[in-house]
Amino acid sequence: MSADYGPLLDALRGVRWPARRAVAAAASGAHRSRQRGTAGEFTEYRLYRQGDDPRALDWKLLARSDRAFVRLSDDRALLPTWIVLDGSASMDFPADGAMSKWRLACAVAVGLSAVAHASGDPVGVLALHADGVLRMPPRTRRGTVREIARSLDTLRAGGTSALASALMQIPVTTRCVLVTDCLGDHAATIKNASVLAAGGAMLECVHIVAREELALPEGIFRAQDPEDPSVWRVTSTDVRTGYAMQFEAFRAQVRDQWRALGAGYTEVSTDVAAARAVRAVVAGLAVT
Repeated sequence: MSADYGPLLDALRGVRWPARRAVAAAASGAHRSRQRGTAGEFTEYRLYRQGDDPRALDWKLLARSDRAFVRLSDDRALLPTWIVLDGSASMDFPADGAMSKWRLACAVAVGLSAVAHASGDPVGVLALHADGVLRMPPRTRRGTVREIARSLDTLRAGGTSALASALMQIPVTTRCVLVTDCLGDHAATIKNASVLAAGGAMLECVHIVAREELALPEGIFRAQDPEDPSVWRVTSTDVRTGYAMQFEAFRAQVRDQWRALGAGYTEVSTDVAAARAVRAVVAGLAVT
């Protein structure tokens, strides 16, 4: 796969990715911090207390009211962002030259990296793929997005990825974005994601769904499990009806599981442009 991400990055210029809640105190950045101080963006006044920094006093207000107030503000902090990519065999679908789940996942990862980086946030990637694991720690330096794009361009999906275990490598003081089709041992993934959420991590799930998965083709044919070649299934009209109902229920369950963790959740079909998908994730809205 050789991808040209230029049009995608051009389409995302000016897009920013605000944190969904205040972040833990960290180096100065673009996001509202949990730490309250006297520098940064003004929020309110508070009566002066012994031990407060006299430099925080609002002298004009003191002169008008004869009462001492300090100005409080929300400090601004960086939000390191990890993008975790599921490169298991099921992501390499369809494999007939159409837009596969893996290709779309890589494009979404590059787009989200660019948006986070443009906000001054460190951004890194943890990608599980056919030949192992790619780990690029979050960085802010110039060229980071280009390095991520170039690295992802060399990878291919395949095998069975240990997605749940990979999540335990992510620090809780970050934003963690999981780009996956939510197949495989999703229960284990949710379990470990709940540990991250409990620790304070900001979670996002980008659920990649192939257009071909939403409606099976007409006719009778045999389908092979990409992650277990010994498993074959034969389809028919009855199977198609039952499949559609079960797949819809599965997607609803996945959505509810992530939202129960307080995570953002966005379902993206392979017939959706990557830039449109990235904008939906950043805005916390459904893809329309």
